[in-house]
Amino acid sequence: MFQETTTRSVLKTLSWRLLATLTTILLVYLFTGRLGMAFTLGGIEIVLKMLLYYFHERAWNRTSFGSKEPRPAVVWFTGLSGAGKSTISERVYDHLKKEGVKVEHLDGDRVREIFPKTGFSKEERNRHVKRVGFLASMLEKNGVTVLASFISPYRESREFVRKMCNNFVEVYVATPLEVCEQRDIKGLYAKARRGEITQFTGIDDPYEAPEHPEIVVDTSQQSVEESVRYVLRELKKYQR
Repeated sequence: MFQETTTRSVLKTLSWRLLATLTTILLVYLFTGRLGMAFTLGGIEIVLKMLLYYFHERAWNRTSFGSKEPRPAVVWFTGLSGAGKSTISERVYDHLKKEGVKVEHLDGDRVREIFPKTGFSKEERNRHVKRVGFLASMLEKNGVTVLASFISPYRESREFVRKMCNNFVEVYVATPLEVCEQRDIKGLYAKARRGEITQFTGIDDPYEAPEHPEIVVDTSQQSVEESVRYVLRELKKYQR
């Protein structure tokens, strides 16, 4: 599988336009036998059709006839710290944004910066997830697709959010604990193992894996780019 790059698309467009113009030149020459006239008409045709194509595209861009916006959804990325939730969801966000989709990204670390006193007990985690879930559901009801990346370790709060949303898509980033520990970019697992921090999911706090997630990726088995492509492909099924 490969992705169409902008350079490839431009080259295909130019080669097709050149082929079409050469066909026009050949036809004029066959009918008139005059090479000069054939090239003159070919030159006029390529300029005229490029102008016509521009105005044709502008006219179609002014109407929504025949086009359909993707169904908004709350796409909830859950998994252990270091599993790859934020990285994958950020790249999915960038892709959807480029496609013109109305989309917002809510990330666990960034949201906690706004609400710094949010604790880490089970009750506090559940309240935090429910608050974020309510915000996500409101955005969804207003036509915005929301990508939310939170550890959200408890099924109870994730199911609460699911019930609030019209189109909830749970993405389980199922990277194993040992792989997340090996990455440990922030050194949090090491601190939790030494007892310097407590209530750390996967060490002294449980993580309740989703039982029936809509999408599952594992960054120990596939690259980030492969995971992103898979999520985008599967997400289309839920946005029709």
